[in-house]
Amino acid sequence: MRVMLPDGSFKEFETEVNGLEVAKTISTSLSKAAVAVRVNGELRDLSDPVPDNAEVAILTSNDDDGLDIMRHTIAAQVLARAIKNLYPSARLAIGPTIKDGFYYDIAFEENISLDDLEKIEKEMHRIIKEGHKIEKKVYNRADAISLFKERGEDYKVKIIEDTPNSDAFQIYHQGETSFIDLCRGPHLPSLGKIGAFKLTKVAGAYWRGNSQNEMLTRIYGTAWRTQEDLDKYLHQIEEAEKRDHRKIGKEMDLFHLQEEAQGSVFWHPHGFTIYRELESYIREKIYADGYVEVKTPQLMHSKFWEASGHWDKYRENMFVVPDVVPNIELNGPVFKEEPKEFMALKPMNCPAHVQIFKHGIKSYRDLPIRMAEMGCCHRNEAHGALHGLMRVRQMTQDDAHIFCREDQIGEEVKRFVALFKDVYSDFGFTNIKLLLATRPDKRAGTDETWDKAEKAMADALNDLGMEFEYAPGEGAFYGPKYEFHLVDSIGRTWQCGTCQLDFVLPERLDASYMGADGGRYRPVMIHRAVFGSFERFIGLLIESTAGIFPFWLSPTQLVISGVTEANNPTAEALVKKFKAEGIRVEFDGRNEKISYKVREHMNAKVTYVGIIGNKEQENGTITVRRLGVNEQETYTVDEFLTKMKEEIKTRALPPTPKDSE
Repeated sequence: MRVMLPDGSFKEFETEVNGLEVAKTISTSLSKAAVAVRVNGELRDLSDPVPDNAEVAILTSNDDDGLDIMRHTIAAQVLARAIKNLYPSARLAIGPTIKDGFYYDIAFEENISLDDLEKIEKEMHRIIKEGHKIEKKVYNRADAISLFKERGEDYKVKIIEDTPNSDAFQIYHQGETSFIDLCRGPHLPSLGKIGAFKLTKVAGAYWRGNSQNEMLTRIYGTAWRTQEDLDKYLHQIEEAEKRDHRKIGKEMDLFHLQEEAQGSVFWHPHGFTIYRELESYIREKIYADGYVEVKTPQLMHSKFWEASGHWDKYRENMFVVPDVVPNIELNGPVFKEEPKEFMALKPMNCPAHVQIFKHGIKSYRDLPIRMAEMGCCHRNEAHGALHGLMRVRQMTQDDAHIFCREDQIGEEVKRFVALFKDVYSDFGFTNIKLLLATRPDKRAGTDETWDKAEKAMADALNDLGMEFEYAPGEGAFYGPKYEFHLVDSIGRTWQCGTCQLDFVLPERLDASYMGADGGRYRPVMIHRAVFGSFERFIGLLIESTAGIFPFWLSPTQLVISGVTEANNPTAEALVKKFKAEGIRVEFDGRNEKISYKVREHMNAKVTYVGIIGNKEQENGTITVRRLGVNEQETYTVDEFLTKMKEEIKTRALPPTPKDSE
């Protein structure tokens, strides 16, 4: 028999082999590092036999899949066994991996809290030191059910009973111990290959996610290849908690959310200052780039969404409104008659923009038309998915749609990528990973159309000399898209703007232009957003900067205070002078120590605190403390005014905190 390796070469074997034996023929070091094998694209245990002519890749913990397998082994073999050792009456449910870690759902007779995690971790480390091999055995349905019934593991029995069309169940054994667990696998070949881990929290979780079922205890953990990787991750999590936009938003009095308006933001004056500045900024950018701005209705008839295809594919995420006269009788039905027609709050702007494009005859000479809208949209996100500014129900997008000819696609896509990079560099985001998301399984349009669209998007990036990766199946239902993933100041990745190529919607909504030959042609539609939504982008800025905004964006740019009451008249006069020059400045005349007031304003993320004492009053100067900088500096009043104006004009970036202040 033979197998094909990732480099395309073949290995010949006289007898049947498993993954570990294949690894040994490649190199001794690889066989020692191996944790699993990929056979014809499927992850398998190293002990599994490899079929003839299979494509084989040996995985180590350095591979992403290898790391995921290690996390799964920690959950299913180490955490689960530690629980059974410490709490013999506990019943195991499921223990999958998640982003950066794992969890296990368990039915305890005792109450488990964060205080118990240290004890559980200690037992897990003891188990790992034993270094047992992990071996898989396959049982038929009846034997597997009998085995777990004997052990009182009723959740494992339910899993087996609810698995249709199978009479082969994998059960993993750990060395000579009595511990077993039902699992899809694969697992590490032994406990000796486990890296560094940490249990992180305890929460409640319903069995199978159904609130009608029993409440279980969910223990979360994270795991990494090395202790250094783990420490780095834990530090990032600690920093992220300090930078949580909800926490800083409250401290800076920027916004709030409340139960009576689920997923909608109440912007306070300081927060709305940031919002308005961003709106002015992006308008300046897009006007310079040849966009026109429009405004479209919030509420539109369902026929628009039916024609666009959103009604079938997105209706559950739309807020639908019956289009009938309500009943004004207090005790009668809500409507005088059953609704026959429906309106919907728009979840996106694209169908409305097509209506504007269709209003009047368009010529090939008119294209491209770059149509922008600061459009308020509503999406019926699940309550449990809502998360501060990052996941809301009401959002405002810096949305635009470019209507162009096919021969203009490349230039328009390149133009948008340049705009995106220019905008994000203004905020200090230069580490950006670019993905090209291609056709999903559920999509509109023909394969021929998708071939053309995907090629156009890839060609544009190749022409720009930009590196990118494909994200198969992650495109929108109407076309491929660019995904921009940026890295913030503490190493987290965020997805923000997007650029989507669409041959489908103009066809569905009957948009056309007159060609040079007098014929009728479909425009190509490019959906694009730079910020994505103002809400999410502001949340990102808060967390990335830890609230230390660029001066031009800071809600309170300057507070001026006298050292004593005798200095206050001069301080107040300067406040009036700076305010007249467009600086967002406030006066602090409280009878408090100046050191206390400076510290308080620094904690409130005021960019500059200006101090006026006797010396400053006599010399016509002002001493200032900059947020994020420990030293104070003294300027003449005109020098400082010039400095502030220059920071606004150039949109200079603030000192970047390595850790939150």
